[in-house]
Amino acid sequence: MSATDTASGTAIERSAIRKVAIRLVPFVALMFFINYLDRTAIGFASPNGMNDDLALSAAQFGFASGVFFIGYILLEVPSNLALHRFGARKWLARIMVSWGIVALLFTWVQNFEQLTILRFILGVAEAGFFPGAILFLSLWVPAKHRSKILALFYLAQPLTTVIGAPLAGLLIQADGWFFGLEGWRFMFFGVAIPAIVVGIVAWFYLKDKPADAGWLTPEERTWLTEALASEKAATEQKNHHVSIRHAFSSGRVWMLSFIYFGFIYGLYALAFFLPTIIDGFQQQFGTEFDVFQKGLITAIPYVPAAIALYFWSRDASRRGLRTWHITVPALAGAVSIPLALFAGSPVLTIAVIAITAMAIFSALPNFWTLPTQFLTGAAAAAGVALINTVGNLAGFSAPYITGAVADWTGTNGEPNYEVPMFIVGGFMLLSAVLMFALSRRNRTTVDPTDPAALRAPSATK
Repeated sequence: MSATDTASGTAIERSAIRKVAIRLVPFVALMFFINYLDRTAIGFASPNGMNDDLALSAAQFGFASGVFFIGYILLEVPSNLALHRFGARKWLARIMVSWGIVALLFTWVQNFEQLTILRFILGVAEAGFFPGAILFLSLWVPAKHRSKILALFYLAQPLTTVIGAPLAGLLIQADGWFFGLEGWRFMFFGVAIPAIVVGIVAWFYLKDKPADAGWLTPEERTWLTEALASEKAATEQKNHHVSIRHAFSSGRVWMLSFIYFGFIYGLYALAFFLPTIIDGFQQQFGTEFDVFQKGLITAIPYVPAAIALYFWSRDASRRGLRTWHITVPALAGAVSIPLALFAGSPVLTIAVIAITAMAIFSALPNFWTLPTQFLTGAAAAAGVALINTVGNLAGFSAPYITGAVADWTGTNGEPNYEVPMFIVGGFMLLSAVLMFALSRRNRTTVDPTDPAALRAPSATK
């Protein structure tokens, strides 16, 4: 190949990836933004009237928050296999409209039992969205660009809190403005409608594969299609783990599942209970904030988290993903979250929690580049869904254990979050240890540009 041909090919590659990043990633990230906001909205409602109106204890709130993931887990793998069969565009749009309708019903919930049932159904409705979105983007971007693309997509998660927490505060302050609804009920209404609208738009906006994209030039479509097909063929040739059965029996898939569990445990312990912890600043430190100010304070840790996510993933993309890109954030989170217990002021507490948020969000997009490097096709759909399913068991256990232990160790009816935060640190430490063990087991650094580096060890063959 001549130098001119090489330069032309590189220009087409850059142009194709740039168009995917501009055309698809922001929209899928918007879908993820709404997804994460709808599932965590209960955390904003909790200290702002919902717990009092529904007479919820910390344990009941934790159970209702976490039961979402039971419904989610039950249909996670079947949903992702359906996405592989029917196409991402139709299936992701269907998921969004379904969960939007269920989320809207939270506006009129009356008691703990109804709240629990709706949270369970919301999990059923949302099942498969996140792994489906990961798989969808993986079908558009070759491996060497995937870390960067997934990082841009994952920015939606911390930004959900940066934007969503103050927005939730404003909606909650609109108490009685909308048909006399309490502020927390109006907040549920306000965050549900966008899911229905964007889900309908997704049906027409998204395309299932590069060959269908009229916004790419013929050369760009050809390059993307051939690059992805070549990568898939190379992965299938070098790895035996390309069937659904092998995805479920792979030791590496299960190890990645448990690593993900630790990160998700920390993520949702923060997501559901940080607003409650901030609400407790008044009693702990003698401070007082209104609902909107509490929303702003809740958002603070997620601003540096978004920045850290971007630059950490950029470094991983530039160097090639290494084990320490995941183990270092896990260790930072394991140490920082218990340290927040010993902070002597609201400012210092939020600063330490910001380190935890930075750690979690720095690791997650890099983590998700791993499974699709040794699994393809239906096996990739099943493997990604399995990892997300096992990891999301933490979505149930984190809020429930946090609330139950806080009630158990509390005094005079007031929950105590010291022991629960040490438990969070313990699970994140487990993620670091398992990631290190996985890299030692493979006797290689993990490089997402080299599928051969992720071949299954002999123990799983």
